[in-house]
Amino acid sequence: MYLNTPPRNTIRLTRRGRMALIAAGAVVAGTAVAVPLLVMGDEAAPRPTSLVIPEGWRASQVYAAVDKALTLPSGTTKKSLAKLDLKLPNDADGNPEGYLFPATYPLERGGRRQTPDSLLSAMVDTANKKFSGAPIAAGAQRNAMNVYQAVTIASIVQAEAATKADMGKVARVVFNRLERGMPLQMDSTINYALNRSTLRTSEADTRIDSPYNSYQRMGLPPTPIDNPGEEAMRAAITPAAGDWLYFVTVKPGDTRFTADYAEHQRNVAEFNARQKKASPKPTK
Repeated sequence: MYLNTPPRNTIRLTRRGRMALIAAGAVVAGTAVAVPLLVMGDEAAPRPTSLVIPEGWRASQVYAAVDKALTLPSGTTKKSLAKLDLKLPNDADGNPEGYLFPATYPLERGGRRQTPDSLLSAMVDTANKKFSGAPIAAGAQRNAMNVYQAVTIASIVQAEAATKADMGKVARVVFNRLERGMPLQMDSTINYALNRSTLRTSEADTRIDSPYNSYQRMGLPPTPIDNPGEEAMRAAITPAAGDWLYFVTVKPGDTRFTADYAEHQRNVAEFNARQKKASPKPTK
């Protein structure tokens, strides 16, 4: 896999195709937000005993959830990062994005209430256990990358794939684009740069000056863009076999992958037609 790729290829996704590419990521994010983390009721209500971190959450969402779980002022967990000694890979440069492993974490340990430091450390330690084993390391090496790069690809797969069954194919699209010297052109990276989750990406958005702008920058983004789960990680090291360069979710359960740009355009046209038909007609 070539991470330092040659100048940008002229082939690019259509705007509607780009919008459809992140539909899966938006669904995942929406589902994650809906997870009842810890509902703080009145003082008489029992305190929650665990914190659920869903797959695909960004670090910023994790920090906010920890603050809420521990009833701390907003921003407390993020501020604590400066004094933490998290066991992160050197490539992370102290940024835990991608290594706050999605799982359920107890809010008490040894009879004591957890702290932001202990919770974040537990998440990173869990990620290291999941990602640093021989199968992951060997899979990364087999694809000419290190584990941190594999986590970065897994984070894109987590955001982009409509279903777990599609994860291997999305990973293959990422690899194929990198190997051909094409920009990834993933709207999920634009959303990360703009700290948002949306289905709408404008031409102006694709021109933002950011290392996460995968329309203007070649190769992988500098860090993961969320915290992927095990299925996404497996897809990143064992992508499905195929020559696909494009994909679009025409309708729920129907994501179409192709290497042919003309075919992709036809798929996008069908997606547009379905969206137009489904849109409510304006009232007079």
